[in-house]
Amino acid sequence: MPDTDEMRIVAIVPCHNEEASVAKVVGDLKDAVPGIVVYVYDNLSTDRTVARALDAGAIVRHENAKGKGNVVRRAFADVEADIYLMIDGDDTYEATDAPLMIKTLLEGPYDHVLGVRRQDPGATAYRTGHEAGNRMLNRTVGLLFGENVTDMLSGFRVFSRRFVKSFPAMSRRFEIETELTVHALRLRVPQTSLEVGFRDRPPGSTSKLRTFRDGFGILGLLANLARHERPVAFYGVIGVLSWVVAVGLSVPILIEYWDTGLVPRFPTLFLAFTLLLVGCLMWTAGLILDGIRRSRHENSRLAYLHNLALRRADQP
Repeated sequence: MPDTDEMRIVAIVPCHNEEASVAKVVGDLKDAVPGIVVYVYDNLSTDRTVARALDAGAIVRHENAKGKGNVVRRAFADVEADIYLMIDGDDTYEATDAPLMIKTLLEGPYDHVLGVRRQDPGATAYRTGHEAGNRMLNRTVGLLFGENVTDMLSGFRVFSRRFVKSFPAMSRRFEIETELTVHALRLRVPQTSLEVGFRDRPPGSTSKLRTFRDGFGILGLLANLARHERPVAFYGVIGVLSWVVAVGLSVPILIEYWDTGLVPRFPTLFLAFTLLLVGCLMWTAGLILDGIRRSRHENSRLAYLHNLALRRADQP
């Protein structure tokens, strides 16, 4: 791994009831990346997670607002470093892949290195439903932002300081990975991905994921992202649908008026004109919000550029 003696490298490990695995995660990180400072963020654990993390040599901090997104938001705000590594505390990721991810970040130089999960042979950590849902969400985000996404729900990532300090972290739960991916795509930061090992949880450890609840939460986030990031398309589709319905309602009335000179269904005609107006308003809203989106992106980019680029000591 490149010389990082003059850099502060930290690991952020969100944990909720991970006493069966957290000590191994901390130990593996310290063995893999000499000098790394490991922060275990306890999120309302009721077991011995805190004690095990302290015994393993981690710095333990607490976040009392439940949810991984709240943990990441707090950690990114409080912890100061040059390089940030985020990994789950359930020991499903191979910490031995961390040095290569950090090396890749430095040699790019990149602001974001994503760990793409490669399941160990015979393991069942990547459940079929989760894998299919992940592929669907990857395609959806790819369509929204015009770039391929490989594993946006991965919890193993490495970031530069300027990525972390420009990230707003608005999500509360497991949607945080989606928000991290979208932040990178929205700002078009230099990034890459590497395959990382992914295995079953150790005995005594149980998953905190709820397939349908978390899946619907992520879908809701994607709908909001489409509304905020593609307002012309989002509101334009609603506007076109309003116009189509309005035309469908008004054509029979206009034909009857042409034949008889009478308009027997005023309520329907009034509804048709209302829908035409709604369609126009939707397009107007989309165009106005697109201007706001552009201004918001410019401000985000300036916040990103406010922090210095990542450089090794041997780079000019």
